[in-house]
Amino acid sequence: MDTLSYKTISANAATVDKQWVVVDAQSAVLGRLASEVAKILRGKVKPSYTPHVDCGDNVIVINADKIRLTGDKWDSKVYVRHTGYPGGQRISTPKLLKEKSSTILIEKAVRGMLPKNRLGRKLYGNLYVYEGAEHPHEAQQPKSVTL
Repeated sequence: MDTLSYKTISANAATVDKQWVVVDAQSAVLGRLASEVAKILRGKVKPSYTPHVDCGDNVIVINADKIRLTGDKWDSKVYVRHTGYPGGQRISTPKLLKEKSSTILIEKAVRGMLPKNRLGRKLYGNLYVYEGAEHPHEAQQPKSVTL
């Protein structure tokens, strides 16, 4: 057998094939949806996956206001942040965040599942979350994906 067939092909910015994908979050469980979206953003569902390259797709999540949480997580789960000042620890629940905007829940969940480096910040820019069923990305002709 020819030894050239054993070469590993690494994707780079010029050879990567980026698509647009629509994911419907209606009645989906938050964590399960977020992990699948993070895999698509990262590119792990493609055979040309390369760990150090942005080879994932652009993901549009619609119906973010119809997301589900299992059990008593609407009240018991806490998101902790700190203002940077003494005594500045702030705690919020998913119910409080959803009152502000339901897109925050999905964005926080997906961001936590991406790498914590420059690549993760770039991948997060490929995520678009909308509360309703409408989105302004029809010109990109996104494909619908069921999770």
